[in-house]
This record gives sequence, structure tokens and C-alpha cells, in this order.
Amino acid sequence: MVRSEVSPDRGDIVWLSFDPQTGHEQKGRRPAIVLSPKEYNQKVGLALMCPVTNRIKGYPFEVRLPDRCEVFGVVLSDQVKSLDWKARNAKIVCNVPDEIVVDVLGKLRILLTHPE
Repeated sequence: MVRSEVSPDRGDIVWLSFDPQTGHEQKGRRPAIVLSPKEYNQKVGLALMCPVTNRIKGYPFEVRLPDRCEVFGVVLSDQVKSLDWKARNAKIVCNVPDEIVVDVLGKLRILLTHPE
């Protein structure tokens, strides 16, 4: 099921364009997981997202999507971006269980937490 013109919510997998990009960033039209809540996404028109790739490398910051998901692959949790979901024509395709979102946020927290 693909939905458009609906604000994406945390845990949604969406298809959208990552272009323009530079360097080692993911590019092209691809799936991404939404990490920010619907209320924020709807009000601001942006959403925090991480790209999904089907090229699994066993990298420590990869989070595998569940088999029941309509998209195969892993979330690249270290490539978080704030994206204009309307301008990039985001289409919601499915939603993942909370434990996947928690895993992605946990890996992201490792990168963002200041060591004591």
C-alpha cells in the first residue's frame, strides 16, 4: 500500500529522492525510515530520516528491516538527514515495529552522546 499527501510518522518507511547528494551520501530515489514524530513532520514540513539500502555489509550502524516489511534491506542509522518530505514526493509504503525504531535511535545515540 502506498500513501501520499499524508504526513509521515515515526517508524514509517517511505520512498523519496535523496538527490542532490555529495560524496558518500546515499543518492537517488530510495526507501528511508522516518524517525521524527508525525506532529513535527506535519507542522514543519520536514522529517528526520535515515536511508535504507539493500546492500547489506554487516556495518555496525546497520539495522535490518523485518521480513514482513515491504522493503528489503538495512537502515543506515549513521546517515540521518532532515528532509522536506513534500518537496521530495515521499510515499509511505509500510510501518516497522517500535523495536526497529528503538534500535536505530540507539545506534544514533552512540554517535550523538557526549562522553563523560
